[in-house]
Amino acid sequence: MKNHQVLIIGGGTAGIMVAAQLHRANPKLDIGLIEPDETHYYQPAWTLVGANTYDYDKTARPMESLIPDGVNWIKEYAETIDPSANKVVTKGGNEFSYDYLVVCPGLKIDTSLVEGLTEAIDKGVICSNYTKSTHTWEVLKNFKGGTALFTQPTTPIKCGGAPQKIMYLADDYFRKSGVRGKSEVVFATPGTIIFGVKEIAKTLMEVVDRKDINLRFGYELVKVDGGNQIAWYKMAAHEKEYNAKKIKISKDGDLVGIHFDMMHLAPPQTSPDFIKKSPLSSDSGWLSVDSKTMQHTKYQNVFGLGDVAELPTAKTGAAIRKQAPIVVSNILKLIESGSITQKEYNGYSSCPLVTGYGKMVLAEFDYDNNFTPDPKLKQMLIFDSSKEHWRLWMLKKYMLPYLYWNKMMKGIDV
Repeated sequence: MKNHQVLIIGGGTAGIMVAAQLHRANPKLDIGLIEPDETHYYQPAWTLVGANTYDYDKTARPMESLIPDGVNWIKEYAETIDPSANKVVTKGGNEFSYDYLVVCPGLKIDTSLVEGLTEAIDKGVICSNYTKSTHTWEVLKNFKGGTALFTQPTTPIKCGGAPQKIMYLADDYFRKSGVRGKSEVVFATPGTIIFGVKEIAKTLMEVVDRKDINLRFGYELVKVDGGNQIAWYKMAAHEKEYNAKKIKISKDGDLVGIHFDMMHLAPPQTSPDFIKKSPLSSDSGWLSVDSKTMQHTKYQNVFGLGDVAELPTAKTGAAIRKQAPIVVSNILKLIESGSITQKEYNGYSSCPLVTGYGKMVLAEFDYDNNFTPDPKLKQMLIFDSSKEHWRLWMLKKYMLPYLYWNKMMKGIDV
């Protein structure tokens, strides 16, 4: 059994950031990182890939190029976590022990939670930027009119605004390609509002009005009939419609079916299976951590962050950017003195909401959904990031990828 002072599960944004920051702070630390994938993706750009305004190949880099020198890359799948014995067993049957464990394997896309979705996704007119953004562009490019349906599941998802972003870009593209006049753009969501931060919601409703988009709240996706191009929904008690449009609807008992000519969806997303069955999970199956310290609620030498963590905020890379330094500081202090620091994570997350080609608003918020714009935006001459701005588009398309690869992935605070 190989022992590491710090063992990290996951080589996504969270895992690489924590490994890089720990290594920078103390190059002598013995750090192991369990990650089976050979490629690391900058997933925030997949929205732009789906609208043909970013090169998919530029979202990928070899995992080996990102793992800091001196960090031991364990190219395996974690399978069992035994926190009482301080060890992790991989699918290959290898055991690794640790003094401190950082759990950040991301989440699992589970199409099985919607009947028919596994068979239908990424085929024909059904697409998802979450699974194959290049297919999304093929669908948009080949759309000749009719009902363009955009939808999302009842589960938590990576970047809650992503299902809307591609819709706004698609509307722009349909206008440019001359098919918008014979189309209806529909957004069906299980939620009650367009966005949880009121300043951002106000702007998005203005965008919805300008683009004449049909909003349907309280629509819980339960089945996809790919052959007949029907999305079946269960209606929630808060079901309501905004910007009502006449589109083809079918009924089957309590279910309502929206007929579509193209559909983009965010598939259901859950905690990875090995987390669900581990002692580290909460009753809901997500990783149970303190919302301020990122320390596990039961095991003091275990920390968690990123999409797998059960935190009442959006699952985004921007959230990880603020969570990682808390985890790193607490582990370093524990090693030094046996206690954690006074630093706390306030729930900060950020959702760059693209509202069209060359336009974006930036939703930055905390646990209480307070709008908390970064003061540095004023250096870009952006004085109200709740409003659409071309400079925010430039931030999304050029600056954020640069900061990600050249700062965040190298353990430099931004």
